[in-house]
Amino acid sequence: MFISNAYAQAAGAGPESSLMSFLPIIIMFAVLYFLMIRPQMKRQKEQRTMLEALAKGDEVIAAGGIVGKVIKVGEAYVTLEVANGTEIVVQKATVATLLPKGTVKDL
Repeated sequence: MFISNAYAQAAGAGPESSLMSFLPIIIMFAVLYFLMIRPQMKRQKEQRTMLEALAKGDEVIAAGGIVGKVIKVGEAYVTLEVANGTEIVVQKATVATLLPKGTVKDL
């Protein structure tokens, strides 16, 4: 009397309906790849090539904000001159940015 009738729904129309149900998930993964994953991989590649090309005399900024001139480049470490006669050794991976020549003098 107060309860409405319940009717069974027909099964999916076939493979097209299952593909259409996964289509939003596929589109979300594609958007995620092009907006987040691909640019991050590009930045990592640029950072890697910058570290490989690091040479004596380059001016850099380390991850902690330390600005210095490269004195010696090793496999895993870089020696930076941060002031006249003051040298520090940092990990090569902490070098964040390569500065144009003459920047350290201006600071």
